[in-house]
Amino acid sequence: MSIRGQNYRLLSAYFLAWTLFGLFNFSRELTRRLYWHEPTHWQETLISWMVGIYITAALTPAVLWLGRRLPIEKPFRLQRTALHLLFSLGFSVVELALETFVFIQLGLLASVLKGSFQIGFPILLVSGFHENVITYWGVLGIQAGFRYYRGYRERELHAAELKMQLVRAQLSALKMQLQPHFLFNTLNAIMVLVRQQKGREAEAMLARLSDLLRCVLEDVESHQVTLSRELEYVRLYLSIEQVRFRDRLEVEISADPNLMDASVPHMGLQPIVENAVRHGLGRNSSAGKIRISAARVNGMLRIEVKDDGPGLPATDLSDGRGIGLMNTRARLNQLYGESAKLTLENGKNGGAVATMILPYQIAHEIPEAQPNAVNHANR
Repeated sequence: MSIRGQNYRLLSAYFLAWTLFGLFNFSRELTRRLYWHEPTHWQETLISWMVGIYITAALTPAVLWLGRRLPIEKPFRLQRTALHLLFSLGFSVVELALETFVFIQLGLLASVLKGSFQIGFPILLVSGFHENVITYWGVLGIQAGFRYYRGYRERELHAAELKMQLVRAQLSALKMQLQPHFLFNTLNAIMVLVRQQKGREAEAMLARLSDLLRCVLEDVESHQVTLSRELEYVRLYLSIEQVRFRDRLEVEISADPNLMDASVPHMGLQPIVENAVRHGLGRNSSAGKIRISAARVNGMLRIEVKDDGPGLPATDLSDGRGIGLMNTRARLNQLYGESAKLTLENGKNGGAVATMILPYQIAHEIPEAQPNAVNHANR
């Protein structure tokens, strides 16, 4: 909306508010006269009330200006209260003087004012002085209420922004811990190949590591990516491990094509897959298989990583040892709160099964502010 349109709406709302206030006072006066069986002269009464109200409305910007320049706040509360008391007296006198002049010009309340300012002004001063003082303080009170609400909203937004910055910093710190961990493990594997004088395999691993790092760095600022992008990281990582384990590592990835746009944590699957490789093949001299599946279940995205190794000790299942899994759990907690979880258990037919359950969200529909993280930070 344009500035002119906004100003028009504000002016219309301002006029409507004062009109309703004038009609309320008119109804009060009319009710009083009807109850005491006084002559109503309702048309003249209505016009006189509305003229008085619109004069007050015309003077109100000056009151608001004084309220902005001299807000009744510490440490000048007492002095400014005294100043506003004087201003309210002056406001009442000026408003009633203008009313008297306009009433005489329009011929209103002629039987009372007698067409004379000297006669009419004291009469209106006696009847309306205190009410105008109250109106002045009422305007100041409403302005102070809006100022307090605006300040409260600004503080609330500032607090939310600080919490969001904290969440982003925590997520970034977790990623900074996770990526070097993955990198060091891979470089260590390459070093083992070099020591074994397997130069060709080491070169192949370095080349694929370079591809993986290039891919990861393209999304280094993102905390969430699409499932298809995350599976691309996983395939590159597993291609590195296949060089290391040669023909011993078999990989099977099955995911519904309709889920490829689903949002998942950036580099969230890699430590889980790495854990499956380490515990599945690292403890087994025979060939092994890693199965990765993704499905939508009851509005949630369920991703499973299975291996057919010897399984995990009870201590590893209970606390999920390892910086990769601990960081993944922490990131899930930051991104989704209690609605996401990562479980680790031994399969019924052997091996280990890691299950990640996330809220199903389309990547392009996720707001930049990541409200789940803010809500979690508020708890």
